Amino acid sequence: MTTESVFTGLKVLDASSFIAGPAAATMLGDFGAEVIKVEPPGPGDPQRRLSYLPPSPRAEANYSWHLANRNKRGMVIDLKSPGGTKILKRLVEWADVVITNFPHGTREKLHLGYEEVSAWNPRVVYADITGFGDAGPDAALPGFDVTAYWSRSGLLASTRDAGAPPTVPVWGSGDYMSAIAVYAAVVTALYHRERTGQGSSVGTSLLAAGVWSTATLVAGALAGGAFFGLHDRTAPSNPLVNPYRCADDEWFMLVTTPAHWPALTRAVGHPELLEDPRFRDVEGFIRNSAVLTGLLDTEFRSRPFAHWKDVLDRERITYSLIQTPQETAEDPQLPANGIVVPLEGVPGLDRTVNSPVNVRGVPKVPARRGPDLGEHTDEILAELGFDTAEITELRTQGTIPGAPGTEPTR
Repeated sequence: MTTESVFTGLKVLDASSFIAGPAAATMLGDFGAEVIKVEPPGPGDPQRRLSYLPPSPRAEANYSWHLANRNKRGMVIDLKSPGGTKILKRLVEWADVVITNFPHGTREKLHLGYEEVSAWNPRVVYADITGFGDAGPDAALPGFDVTAYWSRSGLLASTRDAGAPPTVPVWGSGDYMSAIAVYAAVVTALYHRERTGQGSSVGTSLLAAGVWSTATLVAGALAGGAFFGLHDRTAPSNPLVNPYRCADDEWFMLVTTPAHWPALTRAVGHPELLEDPRFRDVEGFIRNSAVLTGLLDTEFRSRPFAHWKDVLDRERITYSLIQTPQETAEDPQLPANGIVVPLEGVPGLDRTVNSPVNVRGVPKVPARRGPDLGEHTDEILAELGFDTAEITELRTQGTIPGAPGTEPTR
């Protein structure tokens, strides 16, 4: 096993906020890249203050902040000031990758547009993420995962049962999936640079990532809408792929095929159903879906999940317990596969979620806490060549905040 990770020596400027852009930078950092995060004066990245879930009972730390910003050093810079532009130019010259999610127009005013950034560093990989893309009538609209990724893409309308209203999806889920798209675009551009020596501008949108997640249904619509309709749990299009409830109120998802129908009849204790003419072929399953679903409902509701786990495992039928996030957090499969990893440096918060990309035989760096607001500003300025007098002048001008540690951290 090599002792270096994939991106050891790669330098990343994270000039983005909330989740999607920062999480993409975090994934690069997981593989050894050096990441510097730039935040505005005052409260910094809004993600520091936006907690979508109740606080941890074991720690006061914002766990969502550390999830999207681990293993970074942090600076506070007023990019609207002349001194801020001077610092930004040196950061861009230092960087291999620049990530931003400022809207078009705003990024140019802050000197973060691609034309200016690439003029400072022609080899830079410039990555951005928008809500709705670079063109079209809604290109300038602000976008969040619940609006652009979930709502606009068709995904939210499709993830519910017939008759049920749409609901609020899991906060941040679209952002984290979109972060993988940004990461993939950056890695593709780095490979392109390796072959050609040229930097490039890459990116995606929350809408594009959402449509990709809904691609089967959208492709069906493009082909004429051969299959639509919301799922109806009591009369699904396929009763062999459906959630069922047990006697102890646990739910599990059954996913099997007509080829396993004999095994399922044995599992539920009704082998005579094999001779039932209603269920002899796929058409029969579909035509008599409500009847079969009712039969399975009655049987599965009669015993606890532990019983069904035993019999379904014995018959080699595919299923999964529908776990809560709390149950998933303690699932032994997660630490066994590095899906949950230790987190260093946050009292009371000792674990976090790993990014899903792995290169076997190549280690990721240990997960360490995200930076306090402006924690490394002076340190990084010195590395960029600013002397003590220049740093003092930048502070006097308000380009950077007061002495390190004077800003609120969370």
